[in-house]
Amino acid sequence: MTYFVIKSLHILFVVAWMAAVFYLPRILVNVAETAGEPAVQARLLLMGRRLYKFGHMMFGFAFLFGLTLWLGHLVTPILPQVVVGHWIDAKLTGVVILLAYFIWTGKLLKRSEAGGTLPPSRTLRMFNELPVLVLFAIILLVLAKPF
Repeated sequence: MTYFVIKSLHILFVVAWMAAVFYLPRILVNVAETAGEPAVQARLLLMGRRLYKFGHMMFGFAFLFGLTLWLGHLVTPILPQVVVGHWIDAKLTGVVILLAYFIWTGKLLKRSEAGGTLPPSRTLRMFNELPVLVLFAIILLVLAKPF
């Protein structure tokens, strides 16, 4: 039972973090498209800053519960061994890519808050689709455990 609670909490916090990963670039697109509207941009930047902080907290919790699942069988014998094979290495690589992407979007947000320029909204829209592909690969790895 403990294993399923920990796994459920891990999934919950991953879903919450992914919401931030998906939505922060959309806020940046809106910031880029509202040049010349300082009140709208200020509101969007506030939303982005709050979402970025929320995303970092959710990633932290997802990481802690994931680490518990990964190493838990060593500490608590009631947890099953969940890491068998090298699929976990590929999955963690995907997670690192998503984390780097999230940090990059946070840096774009901070640059915009400081008065810097953002890439064109079309470029931001294209980059907005990348996390979906990485998440799809991670889901396939977790479900199929191909190697």
